[in-house]
Amino acid sequence: MEQKDKSRLRILAAGDIHGDTSQAKKLAEQAERENIDLVVLSGDLTYAETSTEGIIGPFVKKGKKVVLIPGNHETVATADFLAELYGATNLHGYSIKYKDIGFFGCGGANIGMFQLGEDEIFELIKKGYDRIKDAKKKILVTHVHPTGSLMEKFTSFFPGSEGVKKAIDTFKPDILICSHVHEAQGIEEMIGKTKVISVGKKGKIIEI
Repeated sequence: MEQKDKSRLRILAAGDIHGDTSQAKKLAEQAERENIDLVVLSGDLTYAETSTEGIIGPFVKKGKKVVLIPGNHETVATADFLAELYGATNLHGYSIKYKDIGFFGCGGANIGMFQLGEDEIFELIKKGYDRIKDAKKKILVTHVHPTGSLMEKFTSFFPGSEGVKKAIDTFKPDILICSHVHEAQGIEEMIGKTKVISVGKKGKIIEI
């Protein structure tokens, strides 16, 4: 087991699990093995609202704290239900502070079953940001990627979000964690002063 720097926060971020319970179990085992402080799930936990069981539970069984947002495959109500059932936190239009780091977010996407308008995406992010704006470091969690990002080049179906891009420009979070474009899993880039990290079902460890 790795030694970890107590002053740093170790995050395991994943998205687009789409009801794959065996993958959720693997990620939970990794979270335990790697001494993860916080698990961040960036949406599309289910496949079209079905298969909600066995996605959050494995992390909770390992004693891991979980924050999540809905994707475009589940409603905010489903994300709220999962969060409440497992003692997790739904960051959709909301925020928490953990070890001096503020987490804020917005789920859903600008296309798909549970569509949000760009202004709505920005306002939901702002609502969360306002509560943690004095945090030393800030991490924004969205499902959809920002417009003008590298992730857009991996898909002709999923446009980037202008609302997310505006939030990066306005609030300048240290990190943006997003998913949505499966082919862009693992891609990292800088947009202004924000490190944008696309995560997928394999998961990614982030230290801050």
